[in-house]
Amino acid sequence: MTHVIIVREAESRERYRQAMAETQTDAVSENRMKRKPRAANAPPAASSGIRVRSAAKTSDIVYRDLHKAIVTMELSPCAPVLERKLTEQYGVSRTPVREAVLRLVEDGLVEVAPKSGTFVARIPLSVVREALVARRALEEVTVRAATELSSESQIMQMRAIIQQQQEMADAGDEEAFHQADDTFHASIAAAARYPGIWKMIQQVRIQVERYRRLTLPQNGRMPMVVKEHTAVLDAMAARDADAAVARMNEHLDKLQLDISIFRDLWPDYFTIDPSLDEKLFAGR
Repeated sequence: MTHVIIVREAESRERYRQAMAETQTDAVSENRMKRKPRAANAPPAASSGIRVRSAAKTSDIVYRDLHKAIVTMELSPCAPVLERKLTEQYGVSRTPVREAVLRLVEDGLVEVAPKSGTFVARIPLSVVREALVARRALEEVTVRAATELSSESQIMQMRAIIQQQQEMADAGDEEAFHQADDTFHASIAAAARYPGIWKMIQQVRIQVERYRRLTLPQNGRMPMVVKEHTAVLDAMAARDADAAVARMNEHLDKLQLDISIFRDLWPDYFTIDPSLDEKLFAGR
């Protein structure tokens, strides 16, 4: 499915660029028609640099807000992305909104459908699988190194994070639980003296994050994650690197094993490439 996704993203980007180019051309033509000729002794026109910076900043804000809403599943797959509504919401012209949406198209989070509109992209399962494989390999490195290098105080700090997760699970606070989950994995990378690896994981896991958000509301999911994190940390505290890696792999593999279950629960949220995902759904 990777080649299909690339083609779709390229088509979406091209359609969006064409729409932006047409709008900008029309705007320039209209401004030229309305512009009054300058008097011979008129001072030079004021620089538009401040306005450009302001528009760029607005585009960043729109991008950041939409990116967060999509990744946290506040905006579900296939939800419409309405330019007019966004321009009204942020009190800006269409240009910064379109710039933000184009960046989201390039991220694979938004799609432009010909003659239909702009929508939140569905979650490509082949990308999720690839990201999970990459994350598994990277976290094997950090867990093994952290088991050997972590101090007792770092082990205690990670236990405190797991306790926070337990409290958030008891309170049903999914967002705080999710943040603590990230902090636990980042702490392992820091203890391994490979903090950059966690940054690499964050770069490849955008689609995985959307999928993970679907799993947390399931009954027993958060307590199960707490139990799995505890098993990883217990092995680390015992300085058993092989066991720690095995427990982490079991923890991460659970996400991949459950993909078919969540795909059946929300079939409209995912895209499937039979040539790449056939093993995932074999026998279903």
